[in-house]
This record gives sequence, structure tokens and C-alpha cells, in this order.
Amino acid sequence: MKRHTAREKALQALFQIDVGGIDPHAAIANVVEAETDPFMEMLVLGVVEHQKEIDDLLRQHLEKWTLERVANVDRSILRMAVFEMKYMDDIPLSVSMDEAIELAKVFGDEKSSRFINGVLAKIKEALS
Repeated sequence: MKRHTAREKALQALFQIDVGGIDPHAAIANVVEAETDPFMEMLVLGVVEHQKEIDDLLRQHLEKWTLERVANVDRSILRMAVFEMKYMDDIPLSVSMDEAIELAKVFGDEKSSRFINGVLAKIKEALS
């Protein structure tokens, strides 16, 4: 599975976990047809494992927003991107940002990509 596709599947699983409160392994099983992808699993399980730290970092960089007010899809995209940016050293920060923006264009509303870009740009600066 290509990494872009793995990110799409991971986003779908993270959305199910966030909205439905289901078990991460069940969410992964719901979004794959055959065998799972190790990169996708790493994203989903990594976000779940580090969600408190990720959410704390997001809260520090959201202006005039609370994390709870952010749209569910956007919140899942942000969590996944921050996980990549903070915990996956083999992926350049700009790649994680670009992938998140592309996911927002497909799965979010017309303002999602700009919003996500703004938040992630602040986080990128903080992590650099």
C-alpha cells in the first residue's frame, strides 16, 4: 500500500475512533479489505498511544479555537500529521504537512486545508 493510501485509511480509522469510540484494532479492520499495512497501523496506534501529548501540542497552537470545536475530520488529520512530525524522524516535516493538506482537501470542507496548514506551520516552527 502506498503511503498516501495508508494515510487515507489511517484517517478513516482515526475518525472512527474519535467519533465512535471504537477499539483501534477494530477501526483498522473496518478500513482495510485484506491485510493491514504496517505504516497505516503505526499511524493509528501511534496517534492513540500519544494522543494526550499530541492534543496538548495542538491546543498550544490553536488560535481562537478549542480542540473540541475543531471539526472531527480536521482534528483527526491534525493528530495524524502531528504524530508524524513529532515521532517519525524519517519523514520530513514538509511531507507530513503536504500530505495533511491534501487529505483536508479531499475529506474536509473548503476551509479545512488552509486551517490545517496554518496550525501545522506553527507546530513545524515549534518543533524545528
